[in-house]
Amino acid sequence: MDHPILSVQDLKVYFRGQDHTSRAVDGVDFDVKKGETVCLVGESGCGKTVSALAVMGLIPTPPGEIVSGKILFREKDLLQLEEAAMQRVRGTRSPWCFRNP
Repeated sequence: MDHPILSVQDLKVYFRGQDHTSRAVDGVDFDVKKGETVCLVGESGCGKTVSALAVMGLIPTPPGEIVSGKILFREKDLLQLEEAAMQRVRGTRSPWCFRNP
């Protein structure tokens, strides 16, 4: 069986303020297999954009923080990559279409 090209496992992204922590994404899982097109859909504020930004390594830190989870792209954990390696992934290996570019 083929491994997914992208596997997001138990992704949790929180934004911390002075007096409050907002759980923007709290346990998201999904896989993308070769040849699939995946769309994240849901009501406003449900975490679609934050999930996509996390996969692309674009969460502003601070105040955002990926608290836990794995983001495996071609079986490599993107959360373990340094910024230069992540830029290569963003620039050549992963096509994304953000609704507000």
